Amino acid sequence: MLSDKEKKLILDICNRLSPRASMIGADALNRLFTIFPGAKTYFSHLDISPNSAHLRFHGEKIVLAIAEAAQDISQLMVTLAPLQTLHAYTLRIDPGKFKLFAHCMLVTLACYLQEDFTEVAHAAMDKYLSAFAAVLAEKYR
Repeated sequence: MLSDKEKKLILDICNRLSPRASMIGADALNRLFTIFPGAKTYFSHLDISPNSAHLRFHGEKIVLAIAEAAQDISQLMVTLAPLQTLHAYTLRIDPGKFKLFAHCMLVTLACYLQEDFTEVAHAAMDKYLSAFAAVLAEKYR
């Protein structure tokens, strides 16, 4: 459960990410692929080399989805319903990869936000990204 203060902090962070969504998303995906190379199998049809157009495009889609869902965190299930279906039934992504990406996203946020990524911000984003990943994995049950 997120407090109102945490929700506001998450929204502020997500609003700061949106203008740099492609760069931040590509960085987080690159971390995922470097640390967990098995995640690359879902992207075998794309050029996912560092800073590639495909990596930046997909990274931007992810970061913008995270930012959009933060606009009303209480409606996460509704907001993410289309993505749940896409990832579970069409793409068939291993739901464990969502958690791994969330961890990579936290590291990326720490790098980009630096001193603004305080312990409180880290904890709030960790809760939010964990909830985001759990909602995406919900259709697998």
